[in-house]
Amino acid sequence: MSKIAFRDKDLSQASIFASTLISSLPWLEKHRGKVIVIKFGGNAMINPELQAAFADDIAYLRHVGIQPVVVHGGGPQITEMLDRLGIQSEFRGGYRVTNREAIEVVRMVLQGMVNPQIVSLINKHGPLAVGFSGEDAAIFKAHKMQATIDGDSVDLGFVGEVVEVDPRPVLEQLKAGRIPVISTIAPDIDDPGETLNVNADLAAGALAAALKASRALLLTDVEGLYADWPRRDSLISQIAVSELRERLPSLESGMIPKMQACLDAVEGGVPRATVIDGRVPHSVLVELFTDDGIGTEVRGDDE
Repeated sequence: MSKIAFRDKDLSQASIFASTLISSLPWLEKHRGKVIVIKFGGNAMINPELQAAFADDIAYLRHVGIQPVVVHGGGPQITEMLDRLGIQSEFRGGYRVTNREAIEVVRMVLQGMVNPQIVSLINKHGPLAVGFSGEDAAIFKAHKMQATIDGDSVDLGFVGEVVEVDPRPVLEQLKAGRIPVISTIAPDIDDPGETLNVNADLAAGALAAALKASRALLLTDVEGLYADWPRRDSLISQIAVSELRERLPSLESGMIPKMQACLDAVEGGVPRATVIDGRVPHSVLVELFTDDGIGTEVRGDDE
């Protein structure tokens, strides 16, 4: 590691550098030893600079004594592979319709490509991360879910809804000082041997509740939840679960799983869950180590 050398004329810069470190002290005291579940997704997964920034953030959290858990999807990579193989992609109600042919592609991309890549990026900072899937470690159990569109129930194919979470494999990795990186493939609890594609936002929310995490952060491709989209000045910085529950049915389809995941996490005992803009470099650190944070934070009604 290179050592930063400040010349006499650069002492003001050194002072700013030191002040920045000191300003993080209250946040380090607040978060140290806590479990924070972070869902990695969106364009941050395909932009090399944002990928590197995310890996830096996760390694930083671990080195300062915080216990990050990464849950990831792989929507852009899955779509690219399906297109390459000539398999049509379709989204209904904010979820990817997944037939039998597509589920094998999903499994291959998440477990064979995306998960190892995230682990490798984090491990440039040392042997910190270990990758596995909800299927391998039996962290998640799911059953097939139906989406409701315009009042009608729609079959999504091999798409799962988490019905059971076993946090023990994750807790074992945390106890060993590792960063778990988990892909959201899960066994079908109703049909042993079948695999289901679980929405990563919802999986992250469920896992955060099961781990009794102190925070859940969901990276996405927008600034957060807007009260009056597309008015950019209507961004909601904080919202209580009761208000979010009322707003949920009227949200854009792509935001529904993300905000539902935040709702599930907070109602499951996580003090705060936040949707943050993953297009902002180091958005995880901005959220955790600044007064204002970034994105839309969901809190309990009594907060």
